[in-house]
Amino acid sequence: MIKINIAALIFFLAINFAIAQDKQNTQVNWYTIEEAVELTQQEPRKIFVDVYTDWCGWCKVMDKNTFSHDLIAEYLNNNFYPVKLNAEQKEDIELGDKVYKFVDKGQRGYHELAATLMNGKMSYPTVVFLNEKLQIIHIQPGYNKPKAFDEMARFFGDDHYLDKSYEQFIADYNSPIKQN
Repeated sequence: MIKINIAALIFFLAINFAIAQDKQNTQVNWYTIEEAVELTQQEPRKIFVDVYTDWCGWCKVMDKNTFSHDLIAEYLNNNFYPVKLNAEQKEDIELGDKVYKFVDKGQRGYHELAATLMNGKMSYPTVVFLNEKLQIIHIQPGYNKPKAFDEMARFFGDDHYLDKSYEQFIADYNSPIKQN
């Protein structure tokens, strides 16, 4: 009887450990902008764009603290086509009949698509929310902690921005992320 109880306990602990590991490893499924545009034409969904650079320290902090948070990763995966866009990438990006190119200017240069999405205000990190018609809903420069990002993502992702102010939404919304 003791052996059966020990075996059952080990089995129960192993299952709980596997579930906990699975929950802790939720990651954002990042797409290229071309993939996201194609996907939204097949199954309409908003697009979320994280505009970053390789040298940006706050971009790395946002990846580590915000985008790696299980609830945020799950929400982005379920409600958007999440895109990572390097604002200094050299490769052309073709969207529809327009080709966006790298512009060699200043010390590093910039990509035309990043400049377009950020209205020419090159600040990193910057997140951009696009609706299903690929129109810009909101541009948010700067680092966003997990709770603040959750609030912003749900405000735009769940279409609250269409009928209430951000302040009204925040007053009513109780984020499951308690620490900022």
